[in-house]
Amino acid sequence: MEPLVPPPSSGRIFRTSARIRLSDMESTGRLRLDAIARYLQDAATDDVEETGWGAPEHLWVLRSIRIDVIVPCLADQRIAIATWGSGFSALAAARRWSLEGDRGGGIEVDSVWIHLGPDARPARIGAGFDAYAQAAGGRVASTRLLLQAPPKDAPRMAWPLRMTDVDVLGHVNNAAYWSAVEHQLHGREPDLRAPVRARLDYRHPLDLGEDVELVEWSENGGWDLAFVVGDVVKAVAVIDPLA
Repeated sequence: MEPLVPPPSSGRIFRTSARIRLSDMESTGRLRLDAIARYLQDAATDDVEETGWGAPEHLWVLRSIRIDVIVPCLADQRIAIATWGSGFSALAAARRWSLEGDRGGGIEVDSVWIHLGPDARPARIGAGFDAYAQAAGGRVASTRLLLQAPPKDAPRMAWPLRMTDVDVLGHVNNAAYWSAVEHQLHGREPDLRAPVRARLDYRHPLDLGEDVELVEWSENGGWDLAFVVGDVVKAVAVIDPLA
């Protein structure tokens, strides 16, 4: 994924905020990754609905995301969110978020989304995307996945899916993957109360009823987690300490 780009000097920037509630925190008061993912998703949804690029005519499926928790939200009560287009191509668009807590928390996020038509098939973005394109400043959204598949001999454990993990598209929601990351990494290294870079590549959708297994391993000083069904790697997450 390309380096994070700053807010544009022209083009659309959508701003909103969220109150950090008890259900968004883990036991020490830290804002969890799955809660951050919900904030990001809600801000993006509100943005495209306001411009007419939302459902039902336009659907967006997350391809990859990088969350840089530069200053973890440990005591913050509200978080300000700004989001804008950071790149686009014929079938995909990149989206940036910048999150600022009221007690010093800071999170920067970049992502790539595949554009689908109302039939849920990949569709060209086409005309009318001007405000997002202007903010993107000519940068291209790449859908190439960068995270590596797990080793063949890495141990597996079952991850039962719940009805509450599934969204209106019938697939496991983006934020639910981060719940598994939070559960598996709790009390271990890298420490999520310290600055971290959290990345996730979504290769194939997960559906309710599938027998999902988690594959955990460590590579290049980070912590890796894959979501696997049979021999198919559905998604890969990597957590690295952030200098």
